[in-house]
Amino acid sequence: MADYAAFANRLGKNFKHYSKWARRQDLEAWRAYDRDIPQFPVAVDLYGERAHVQEYDTGWDISDEAHAAWVAGLLQTVCAVTGVPVESIAFKTRRRQKGVSQYEKTGQTGEDFVVGEFGQRFIVNLDAYLDTGLFLDHRNTRRRVRDEAAGKRFLNLFAYTGSFTVYAGAGGASYSETVDLSNTYQDWARRNFELNGLDLARHHLIRADVFQYLEDSVAAGKCFDLIVMDPPTFSNSKKMRDVLDVQRDHGWLVEQAMYLLAPEGTLYFSNNLRSFELEPLLIETFHVEDISAQSVPEDFRNRKIHQCWRIRHS
Repeated sequence: MADYAAFANRLGKNFKHYSKWARRQDLEAWRAYDRDIPQFPVAVDLYGERAHVQEYDTGWDISDEAHAAWVAGLLQTVCAVTGVPVESIAFKTRRRQKGVSQYEKTGQTGEDFVVGEFGQRFIVNLDAYLDTGLFLDHRNTRRRVRDEAAGKRFLNLFAYTGSFTVYAGAGGASYSETVDLSNTYQDWARRNFELNGLDLARHHLIRADVFQYLEDSVAAGKCFDLIVMDPPTFSNSKKMRDVLDVQRDHGWLVEQAMYLLAPEGTLYFSNNLRSFELEPLLIETFHVEDISAQSVPEDFRNRKIHQCWRIRHS
């Protein structure tokens, strides 16, 4: 039987510190443990009265029975430390399963519920998908967008569930377009907009392939003052015109987005590919500032969870 004492001690210290920190910050969703101990390669996130535990693939070769026993002990430890009942803990493993894509829906429906973040509210679901509907590591940039959005025309590309637009609307954006190819996420974004009182006459949801959207919008002469682009590392959705590879394609994507950006505007570009390197030509062409040190939140021990740049016209 595994010894969970070290995990329990570290999780307990983190939980005590960050639960107080989260209350001061007005956060109901935050990270309590972030692969702090190599023998316990998981992330533990609190969402209100529930928890979301993700196991990261280490390549360890153990039997299904031994893994199931390890997980059961892990979840009991999370319960004991945080007070969240085991039945309210969602567990995801990124171990590769034979014949099953690790990126498909989980097969569970789960339950939608609402969490608060810096005064905004978001619908999350801990069970139905690999991700929950709210990327916690981007909350600092969301708040930055709210602080800068007053009177701005805002564009959200690869928008997922629209959380950046919720913040832009709360900050007083005059107009926005929120672009994603998924019907599921567009509907999720609409519900987030309604939950936060956004005027759907001014904040437009656009279901489109971002590559095609950018081409069409540049041709149409659209203009925005504030843009956020957070593409996935890779996507081969059948609905897309081409396969997306963020390392290969980001130069074109950023360049096209900059055609849409007003002269004094700002583009925030981020991704979570650990090996990512920004195209040197972008640095030569535009004013580029790496703000990752400020954009990764305090509760994320993994400071390389994402990279984020602020890009402006030179």
